[in-house]
Amino acid sequence: MCRKRNQREEVRLSRTNMAELYIPVRKNRLSCQICDELLMNPATMPCGHGFRLRCITDCWDQDKVDYSCPECGQMFPSRPSLIKNTALAEVIKDTEGSEKRKRRKQHFAASLEELKRPRSSTGTSWSPLCLRHKRALDVYCCTDEEIICALCASAEHRGHSIGSMKEEQMMKQEELRKRQTKLRRILQEQEKKWENMGKMIVQIREEAIKTEDYCESILVQVIDRLQRHFMSTKELIGAQAEAAAAQVYISQQTLEMKMEEMKKRDAQLDCLAQTESSVYFLQEWPRVRRLCDGDHFQRLPKGSEDPLLPFQVTKRAVEQLGRHLEEFCDKEFASISSTADREEQMGSDGETDEDDVQLICEASVSRSLGLSGGNRIRTESAEEPQTREEFLQYACELSLDPETAHQDLKISEGEKEVILSPQTCKIPVTRYPQRFIHRRQVLCREGLQAERCYYEIEMKGDKAEIALAYKGLDRKSCTSKSAFGGNAKSWSLDRSKTYSVSHMSNSVQLTTLPCHHRIGVYLNFKAGTLSFYEVLDSMKFLYKVEAKFTEPLYPGFWLGEKCYIRICDLKQHRL
Repeated sequence: MCRKRNQREEVRLSRTNMAELYIPVRKNRLSCQICDELLMNPATMPCGHGFRLRCITDCWDQDKVDYSCPECGQMFPSRPSLIKNTALAEVIKDTEGSEKRKRRKQHFAASLEELKRPRSSTGTSWSPLCLRHKRALDVYCCTDEEIICALCASAEHRGHSIGSMKEEQMMKQEELRKRQTKLRRILQEQEKKWENMGKMIVQIREEAIKTEDYCESILVQVIDRLQRHFMSTKELIGAQAEAAAAQVYISQQTLEMKMEEMKKRDAQLDCLAQTESSVYFLQEWPRVRRLCDGDHFQRLPKGSEDPLLPFQVTKRAVEQLGRHLEEFCDKEFASISSTADREEQMGSDGETDEDDVQLICEASVSRSLGLSGGNRIRTESAEEPQTREEFLQYACELSLDPETAHQDLKISEGEKEVILSPQTCKIPVTRYPQRFIHRRQVLCREGLQAERCYYEIEMKGDKAEIALAYKGLDRKSCTSKSAFGGNAKSWSLDRSKTYSVSHMSNSVQLTTLPCHHRIGVYLNFKAGTLSFYEVLDSMKFLYKVEAKFTEPLYPGFWLGEKCYIRICDLKQHRL
């Protein structure tokens, strides 16, 4: 029975050792650098090093001028606040407990080895004999898992499963090897996982630095663009100042001339008033009276509008812009923070896979850019096309309408190409009442109102506009009423040295620079979205417009100098 208890104690200790994992921390790493003792009640300094709270407090109390770190020597302008390192305290506590258990285990193992050592039959120590029958313990009861003698097997263990000790030992050793193999495999997996976690910590730090640098570069670009806009606004203010000053100067010169003339007239009137000749006075009086009764002297140059008014308008506009930027930044940065918190919470629950994390990140970026960034990550739903092959499924047929073309635009016979070619012989406007009079624009014949439409155009030249407009767009005006993107009836992608998108005279400058001459336009009429892409081998997203379309949209184009536009034939690509 004593041997049975010893075996059970061995199993218990073995399980305890399995559950107690080795703590990969050297003891000297857990010692205070001041007193070389364990970091009991550890405190962390701003530089990251830790000491015993009593040691560092006594050190600073002795020298009340020099507040520095005893390990790295970093100086602090004032006595820093110390923070208790709870996690480190728990590690030290676990380390001490582990050492105590290790000492107890060694002591018990030594005692167990002493018990296993064979003793003489004359001694008082344990011997391999049945205490009741004084016979050798050479039988194993599998039912009770107990070593017994032959008399015990026949008397007290009748009907039980009895086996040979040697065979049972071999079976148990085989089971032990399997368990040990399984345990070692699990331990290897845990060690590998632990190593991967260490690598992940390094990757997290590196990715944090890269993300910080990336975000800094983006914000620096925004700040730089704001600086350029400020410089242009500064130039505008300077021009306003020069114009206002010139206007006041001209009025001042005119007023000065009037004042000189009035002084001369006053001198003449004074001379007439002092004359003693009745004949001369009466002869001159009718002319002088007409001059005085009229408004010749009284009419002074009227000043134009308030010369300070442009400055007031500029200040109000910039003030409104500042408020909008502040509100936008506060809202979007708060959205980024909340999205990051949700992502971290989902990651800690262990229920979010890598694809879900990627979708969350893309959603965060799209919200932060307001769906208006030049290089925004595309977060279309699974139903929206993503590759060019998927876009081409919604290809539509388009043709230019010569009756809407400005007189300087020349359309090919196939009505697929248009070029800017000013003509010396002008066609009367009355012949084509639907044409654009003052702007070099043209519309297509087809109005798009299907749920999804896609088309591509190729262009050459320095400047052009790719637009969609309602049929009721004004064709006669020389103002923004007829301009693509200058009113509520049209949306326009402007391509020159940069890209910009315009609607109702509001323009959004894109960060993406033009690289290719083929532009793809995707319209989801039902969803109210209009997207522009650069097309080569893949689709490069440029901008996405969200609006509520109320009537069919007609594709249109504006052409700059030496510009050429061709509507691409996508028939062979359609499925």
